[in-house]
Amino acid sequence: MLAEKQAQRVEGERIHLGMDAASIRKDFVEKLFFELMKFPGVATRSDHYLALAHVVRDRLLERWVRSARTFLEGRHRSVIYLSAEYLLGPQLGNALLSLGIEPPVREALSSLGLSLDELLEHEAEPGLGNGGLGRLAACFMDSLATLKLPAIGHGIRYEFGIFEQGIRDGWQVERTDRWLRLGFPWEVQRPEILHTVGFGGHTEHGRDEQGRLRVLWLPERFVKGYPSDTPVLGSGTENTNFLRLWTAAAGEELDLGAFQVGDYRRAVEDKVRSENITKILYPNDSSPAGKQLRLEQQHFFVSCALQDCIRLLLQKTSIRELADKFAIQLNDTHPTLAIPELMRLLMDEHGLSWDEAWSITTRSISYTNHTLMAEALETWPLPLFARLLPRHLEIVYEINRRFLDEVRSRFPGDEERVRRMSLIDESGEKSVRMAHLATAASHTVNGVAALHSRLLRETVLRDFAEIYPERFTNVTNGVTPRRFLALANPRLSGLITEAIGDGWLINLERLRGLEPFAEDAAFRARWRAVKRANKEELASWLFRRLGVEVDPSALLDAQCKRIHEYKRQLLNLLHAAWMHERLRRGETEGLVPRTFLLAGKAAPGYAMAKLIIRLVHGVAAAVEADPKARKLMRLVFVPDFNVKNAQRIYPAADLSEQISTAGMEASGTGNMKFALSGALTIGTLDGANVEIREAVGEENFFLFGLTAEQVSASRASYQPQAVLAADPELSQLVEALAEGRYSSGDKELYAPLVRSLRERDPFFVLADFRSYVDCQRRVSRAFEDQESWTRASILNTARMGGFSSDRSIREYAARVWKVEPVEVAPESRAEPLSRAG
Repeated sequence: MLAEKQAQRVEGERIHLGMDAASIRKDFVEKLFFELMKFPGVATRSDHYLALAHVVRDRLLERWVRSARTFLEGRHRSVIYLSAEYLLGPQLGNALLSLGIEPPVREALSSLGLSLDELLEHEAEPGLGNGGLGRLAACFMDSLATLKLPAIGHGIRYEFGIFEQGIRDGWQVERTDRWLRLGFPWEVQRPEILHTVGFGGHTEHGRDEQGRLRVLWLPERFVKGYPSDTPVLGSGTENTNFLRLWTAAAGEELDLGAFQVGDYRRAVEDKVRSENITKILYPNDSSPAGKQLRLEQQHFFVSCALQDCIRLLLQKTSIRELADKFAIQLNDTHPTLAIPELMRLLMDEHGLSWDEAWSITTRSISYTNHTLMAEALETWPLPLFARLLPRHLEIVYEINRRFLDEVRSRFPGDEERVRRMSLIDESGEKSVRMAHLATAASHTVNGVAALHSRLLRETVLRDFAEIYPERFTNVTNGVTPRRFLALANPRLSGLITEAIGDGWLINLERLRGLEPFAEDAAFRARWRAVKRANKEELASWLFRRLGVEVDPSALLDAQCKRIHEYKRQLLNLLHAAWMHERLRRGETEGLVPRTFLLAGKAAPGYAMAKLIIRLVHGVAAAVEADPKARKLMRLVFVPDFNVKNAQRIYPAADLSEQISTAGMEASGTGNMKFALSGALTIGTLDGANVEIREAVGEENFFLFGLTAEQVSASRASYQPQAVLAADPELSQLVEALAEGRYSSGDKELYAPLVRSLRERDPFFVLADFRSYVDCQRRVSRAFEDQESWTRASILNTARMGGFSSDRSIREYAARVWKVEPVEVAPESRAEPLSRAG
């Protein structure tokens, strides 16, 4: 009787979905029959996954509908988050956690002879993001919903992800990431919402009846954009936000005239060209065609997003209220075209004056900078910009004219400053500086770690900070504890909850309650048992996937991040080669068994990063062939690093490698994910490492290397040859690399790496090597004392409360967006759906 009452039912116009095992089982079987046209005898694992995903999604959608109605009818301000990528990770486990229904789902499936764990393992990962930028965006969407802040995340629904990484003969190979091949059951497509985006063409200028200047843009071609929505449920709340990801389609999918005369290629040319815009994440931009496609992608998604904001706005109020209704956040420079596009829409489409449009734009938009590296600050060649977006370039020119007038009035006669600050780079091939445009037009500009924000004000954007000091602030990045502790590390989260309760899940500062347990020997033993179980699970997975055996009792030393020279995987490899050399000579004193684990993708066009991956496999092969070394060390590369694989590695790691050249990493969030699961960090004073070290205590952090100030001061006079001359052991390692020890005698294979180290060493790998090796010796000594190591591990987790993305979002909400929480009524208090309109 109780099960019947809790089962799915309809009362009038109010929909109820049961959360008990009986209701879930009934819905699951119905999904197999009525949506997939399958029955248990013939259904595949994919069918079972899709049926379960739809059962769970229905329960998300019920909350989403109530949230959307609440947000639409209110007069509050909503966040519009613009990001080129969202690295979401698998959705099923996260949805079960947010809804709190994993136990009844597990029971329902078990009663049908199915395993929830097998279906979780079967799920493909959405190919909508690549690295830290996209994962941060996903964490922020989770926290926005958890904190009851209305938000829509806009981006692109890429048909293919950046690539699946394979390894062949030690080299990275890129395979098409066909993440949609079995469908994406979490989204709801909205073909009825359609926006038109123009490209190319020319503009015509004239006066209206009041004598005001009006501009008509006549694009050469048009692309249609329609959204697919994916709900994002908060934890411990009814509030549900959503991602709105845009797909490009042709205005006319088939040129019937061309088709009828047999010109089939021309008949679908516009369809292919239009759909290419949302075909793949981060197309290689080393060619002119690749650059154009990247620019088309950026304009397409911000135009769709802004047109959609205006569509929603005009349902309730006037265009002049846009800044009061929406806080628009640029996640790095990729969405910066939102500035001229919003100006264009307000002036050309809705008739506002320049001053009105500029006021709305600057009150709406804020910008997060994610890099200090000049080459990573986006610029677009002026000829390409002019050809693709002629009206937008006119607007950029006018913004620049007015902006430089202000600069000249503040700093009369300082034309060098004017040149540096111009939105147009006049040196060499002229280009549009997107970071300058974003900074000039945003009401707030933030860095993502205290050090990064300071260096941003002192170096990259120093001129802007001198004019607008009040515009700059810091919001240190954070990660969601729901995915990266509760979901990724259920053994540890269960132990934590047993010790201090479950309040930490939505208030991570409560982890402080673990500190007294660091002195409890019995608790330390249980903590070690959890770590050991996680390492055994990872070891089993590595053997199944790669055929590699690793010792779960060995120190697991992990560096998992995008492959880039400044992140210094090369320094890690030099240490591995150093340890190998010691073991070859039979020198084991001060060494502990160690598994070096590296993972990460190299950009397809980044030859040096690909060569570093090849070196990983070269050193690994040398270790594997050496019986002496094999007893105490392993070197493993995990291909295709993504959220799913990360959730296996973070809980098992003992040591987290955060060894970037000081002053080059904006923040880093992998450092936070590792530390949250109790890994100790070895790192430089770079990015958020500085704040992590302050939080966990100097004694619980392995520090080495030059500071950002030391790197900057020594760059002009740095001589890598002098470092090699002063350190014979290091010189021998580099010579071994040059002589082919890790390339089967091929002296040319690693020649680019060797030349870079010997002649320039731009990322101070050699300069930091001796400090790094000495620090790794301290790591080995510390790991031998397991009681002290475990105490430090517990304290690392206990003191990570300040690195929750919830804290980051609270700071954005208060200091940047000026938004307030909005309570969505629980189901029992919600109005029938018909009253929502």
